[in-house]
Amino acid sequence: MELFEHFRFVADKGQGLIRVDKFLVDRIVGTSRNRIQKAADEGYILVNGKPEKVSYKVKPCDVVQVMMDRPRHSTEILPEDIPLDIVYEDQDLLVVNKPAGMVVHPGHGNYTGTLVNALAFHLQKQGISFDMSEEETENEDQTPDYQKRAGLVHRIDKETSGLLVIAKTDDAGTSLSRQFFHKTTRRLYTALVWGHVDADEGVIEGNIGRNKRDRILMDFYPAGSEEGKPAVTHYRVLERLGYVTLVECRLETGRTHQIRVHMKHIGHTLFNDSTYGGNQILKGTTFAKYSQFVRNCFETCPRQALHARTLGFKHPRTGEEMDFEAPLPADMQQLVERWRNYISQR
Repeated sequence: MELFEHFRFVADKGQGLIRVDKFLVDRIVGTSRNRIQKAADEGYILVNGKPEKVSYKVKPCDVVQVMMDRPRHSTEILPEDIPLDIVYEDQDLLVVNKPAGMVVHPGHGNYTGTLVNALAFHLQKQGISFDMSEEETENEDQTPDYQKRAGLVHRIDKETSGLLVIAKTDDAGTSLSRQFFHKTTRRLYTALVWGHVDADEGVIEGNIGRNKRDRILMDFYPAGSEEGKPAVTHYRVLERLGYVTLVECRLETGRTHQIRVHMKHIGHTLFNDSTYGGNQILKGTTFAKYSQFVRNCFETCPRQALHARTLGFKHPRTGEEMDFEAPLPADMQQLVERWRNYISQR
């Protein structure tokens, strides 16, 4: 069995007795009891360092570890002639500017219309197969050798726009993956957040992990906690616009929903982020005219106001430092202009 995922969980002090397979399924996104069972059959479920069967009942403070083989997609990737905004391309890699609303890779009901489908079509014309069997897991801070074939190196959320680099060769994939792992890449995001951000700049440090009640959501946990994984976000104010603030975020880590969770934690939820409550009026007046203005803003930018603006890395073949920038897309540009006009008229 090809091992690729390693998970470790510590049961709460108040943990009730529960089968270890259910305990793991509740905590690992996108897995199933069949995969858990297979891992147990191979001796890869450990509780307090000892192999256990799926019938084992997890007790308070148990340390549960599991290693599982990588799931394969049940359907072949369908190349689709979907336009790509290619910022740069050579024999080793390409950089694309992904539009908001496009899912990066197939899965969970999205098997067509994704960026991967578009890339498969683009690359097959060059005689390159896009292989999802080495697809990454939920965040990009992996062991540096995880990617052995051409394909995705990192990803961004469906409703986030901006830059992504894709490897076209084995060597490029390995080099770029190592750069993301060692945090030597350069990534800046632009976001519009609710509220007046007082400090001109700051650093948010704290673990990010799955919400225990809703597996779609991510939660903030204190740094050093056994929950979640460490995450660091640097932010800087670009422009204060009354009840909202335009900020720049620089990532040290690449956790799922990192900027969205970190900014919410400090009281500045991303504007129109429906997952984390940013699609409600969180700051401002109770006047009907203001409420209508905000609703118009939601329609102008019908997604979280987050854009992966810059991306920098060392070219895997030449060693040259490369930096790319994608200007704010039209919906975010119009959104910022609306707030500028609103503030100027107050």
